[in-house]
Parts: sequence; C-alpha cells; structure tokens
Amino acid sequence: MDFVYPVENCIYAVIAAFFIGVIICPVLIPILHKMKYGQTERDDGPQSHLKKTGTPTMGGIAILIAFAVSAFIFGRTADSVAVVLITLGFGIVGFIDDYIKVVKKRSLGLRAYQKILIQLIFTALFAFYVSKNVPEFTKIYVPFGNGYMIDLGIIYIPFLFVVMLGTVNGVNLTDGLDGLAGGVTMIVAAFFTIICIAAGKGISPCVSAAVVGALLAFLVFNAYPAKVFMGDTGSLALGGYVAATALILRMPLFIILVGLIYLCESLSVIIQVGYFKKTGKRVFKMAPIHHHFELCGWSETKIVTVFYIITALMCMAAYLGCKGIF
Repeated sequence: MDFVYPVENCIYAVIAAFFIGVIICPVLIPILHKMKYGQTERDDGPQSHLKKTGTPTMGGIAILIAFAVSAFIFGRTADSVAVVLITLGFGIVGFIDDYIKVVKKRSLGLRAYQKILIQLIFTALFAFYVSKNVPEFTKIYVPFGNGYMIDLGIIYIPFLFVVMLGTVNGVNLTDGLDGLAGGVTMIVAAFFTIICIAAGKGISPCVSAAVVGALLAFLVFNAYPAKVFMGDTGSLALGGYVAATALILRMPLFIILVGLIYLCESLSVIIQVGYFKKTGKRVFKMAPIHHHFELCGWSETKIVTVFYIITALMCMAAYLGCKGIF
C-alpha cells in the first residue's frame, strides 16, 4: 500500500511521541518509586552499579504509550499496524517479566520456558501475517548486492523465528547501561525511518519516527545518571520492533549491520558461557561485553558514546548497502 500521508508527518510523529513521553515519564517515575518497582543490581557486577539499586524500572511503559499513540495517529497502513502490534506484544511479555521480578520478588521473572513459549506464540502470529501479506516473503535482500535477493524457500519461517527471537534478546542484553539500549535503538529507528521513506509503501515511516520520538523523550530520564530504566517492558518491545520492521522490509540481513551492537552483546554472552562450561575460564571479565569494558576501566558514558558512534557508522554503511533496492 502506498503512503497517503506526506513525509512531513514523520516530523509530527517524532514531536508527538516526544511530548507524550516527556509528559508521561515525570508522572510514571514517582508512581514506580512509590510502588517500589525498583531495579536490583548483581553483587558480582561492576561496583558502580550498586548505587543504581532501587532506581525505578518498567519505564518501558512510557516508551510504549508514546510510541503507540503517535504511530496509530500517523502511520495506519496494514504493515504499520502489524509492527505496532508485535512491538506491543513483546512489550507485554516484558511487562509480565518485570512485574514478577519487582512485585512478586522472584529475581528471575518469568521462567525460561514461559518466556520462550510466549515469545514463540507472538512470533508465530507475526510469521502468519508475513506469509499472507508480504509479497514474495521468502525472498530477502542481500546488503551491498545492488538489489539482489536470495530465496530462502522452506527455511524462511525457521529463519524468521531465529531473527525475531535473536533480535529481541539481543536488545534485552544491550540494556545494561544508562541510555545504551535506548540510544542505540533510536539510531536504528532513524535508519528505518529513512528506509521506509525510500520504500514508499508497506510500513509507514511514521512508525519508526514514533520510535525515535519516544526514545528521545525516554533518554531525557534514562541518560546517565538514569532516573528510570526501561526494563524488559521496553527492551523486548524494541527488539520486536527492530526485527518486525526488518522482516517486513525483507531486510533482516541488514540487522547484522545496524544491530551490530546487539549481535556483539549476544555473542559475548554465548562465548563466555560456552567457554566457561568447557574450560572453567572466562574470555571476558564479564558479559555482556559492555560490562567487560566497564571492568577494563571505561566510564559508563564513554562506553555508551562509543556504542552510539559504532551504530551510527554501521547505519551509514547499511544505507550504502541499500543501493539498487529502492
């Protein structure tokens, strides 16, 4: 479906989401404080994080409200609604997990099989939508391939599950420093805004623009020193947004570029756990890798800034890799 709305609506979507978020956060943070929905820090982590204990979590609620309201107002194509719904769906999973952690005082939240099962259900619903509504859905673009596509055929659906669950949990692992996951994903959302404008059909660019606005607002309160954390409510939702957008655009391989930070965070955990089980030794001082850099003496703000720069550069590279697609 071609867009009915002018590109200027992207700016309106950013502004609307920003102001909604800026209004909601100051109201939400005292409520979370009062209800003692606070973060618990690990004793074996960086000592600088212990002072963060008690900082309200579940701030992702503000991100989701600001994003959803703006996206539904300005981006109402079928694909846009699908992205919004899958984002909210994974946000609900994260909310339940956060609720169990901070309210029920069960440190691990949802049991692993429960979290995976619910994520699989939402992913299956999304896969059904893609198979029925995305033309030639088994074909995906290859970065720097000048518009070349590969047809995954029968392995596309398993591939979709890997992309969705991998991205969701990659963003979740990235959410470990003030402003990190929010800022990195804001840059990725800016990239997808530009790509959706170039595509001119399918997902309205206003959806990604709404993510940009919501995260800009959240960063006002989440940048170092954070007054609130997004929690799994925010991180799982953002992962769902990134994966769903890339899959509908038939650009999941581009996540390797724009989501390089998510990939590195995930790989660092996999390598750390696997190597430790095999040898009893650690490759990194701590995983995910942002904690490794902390223990190497990097300040929290330096790590976040460097990760922002890497993401921005990779998004520029990914844009160059889109030649011949649109």
